Amino acid sequence: MTSPTAVDPTPGARNPPPPEHTAPRPRRRPAPRRTWRQALRRDWQLYSLVVLPLLFLLVFRYLPMIGNVIAFRRFEPGGSMLGEQWVGLRYVRMFLADPTFWQVFTNTMWLGALTLVFCFPVPIVLALLLNEVRTRALKRFVQSVSYLPHFLSIVIVAGVTMQMLATDGPVNHALKAFGQAPVRFLQEPEWFRTVYVGSEIWQTAGWGTILYLAALTTVDEDLYEAARIDGASRWKQIWHIALPGIRPTMITLLILNIGTFMAVGFEKVLLLYNPLTYPTADVISTYLYRTGVESNSFSYAAAIGLFEAVIGLVLIFSANQLSRRTVGTSLW
Repeated sequence: MTSPTAVDPTPGARNPPPPEHTAPRPRRRPAPRRTWRQALRRDWQLYSLVVLPLLFLLVFRYLPMIGNVIAFRRFEPGGSMLGEQWVGLRYVRMFLADPTFWQVFTNTMWLGALTLVFCFPVPIVLALLLNEVRTRALKRFVQSVSYLPHFLSIVIVAGVTMQMLATDGPVNHALKAFGQAPVRFLQEPEWFRTVYVGSEIWQTAGWGTILYLAALTTVDEDLYEAARIDGASRWKQIWHIALPGIRPTMITLLILNIGTFMAVGFEKVLLLYNPLTYPTADVISTYLYRTGVESNSFSYAAAIGLFEAVIGLVLIFSANQLSRRTVGTSLW
């Protein structure tokens, strides 16, 4: 006698019918992008904060560029603001054939290179050292002392430098105490570059440290903890964690400094130099001042200034492109 076969209570379970065709879900349409008028109407309070900076740039940076046309026109005081007569590249050929200009150009390159080589790394080193200080009071004291020169006027900085390095100043008194003859730091041409770069380091190192200390705060503390567990020394932690962490900031500031490579500080050079130190102290900006303002050769000075601006533009574009290809970080 055969046993009865079990009947599946759910008919069609083994061979379920094909699912019914379901309608596809409607896709969400992306939200329409707001036009600039809608964005301006919504956030007009924020955009109003940009009005004054834009006006400043327009009036004091872009409108004066129109005056560069006098580099190719003969300008006479009291005449037309855009020159009287078209002369083409006459003034360009004049300063290219002027030996004084090439001496000034060489001095500018020297001061720019020395400033970049010595002034750029000092804030990085100072920031790394301050980041390792664990005593908060000592860290604040060093920061305050290093920041102070930045808030002083350039006239005061130049005055302090001149008083310190005068023939009867503290530096020469210290040299006399060690049996050395006094040195005329401000009258001898070979000392000017050292004096300028030293005063520039003293004035700008503390302020540049702020940017790097802010960048160091963004480095993940877990990386330091992992490095300490692996037995890495403080030097290896700085080299492999801290420096890569602030590399984007370093590259950005380096590109900006290269862009101002030719624009060596006009005010400080003008206050510190004298006719005795012209062979090493006279730079393009001070030469433009004497040529354009004192000698009323405005077209000649405009041609030199335009040449300086073109070189600065080429330098900043080249540095940005080189940084993008080698490091992967760029300003734009």
